[in-house]
Amino acid sequence: MSARPSVKIVVSRARMYEVIRAPLITEKTTNGSEHSQVTFKVSADATKPEIKQAVEGLFKVKVKAVNTVTVKGKQKLFKGRPGVRSDWKKAIVSLVEGHKIDVTTGL
Repeated sequence: MSARPSVKIVVSRARMYEVIRAPLITEKTTNGSEHSQVTFKVSADATKPEIKQAVEGLFKVKVKAVNTVTVKGKQKLFKGRPGVRSDWKKAIVSLVEGHKIDVTTGL
């Protein structure tokens, strides 16, 4: 079994801002920050290499790993009628030891 060849993808600055939508600040993600992890809401079509480059380019940090999850939309009632919220994607970004992102300050 051979390793995949690494292809360097160049992401433009505009695409970086499209990929990273917003930081997620919840009790669970705050606990992740103790382990050098930051969680972002990202574009649904974003790939792991794109997310890695976007975080490194926008926040000037080194990324160790990126894990992604597609969060399925809930079924809800809208004005008494059934509907479905949109699916969205989140990325849990692990940073190299010694690097950190303060999500409360913004860009």
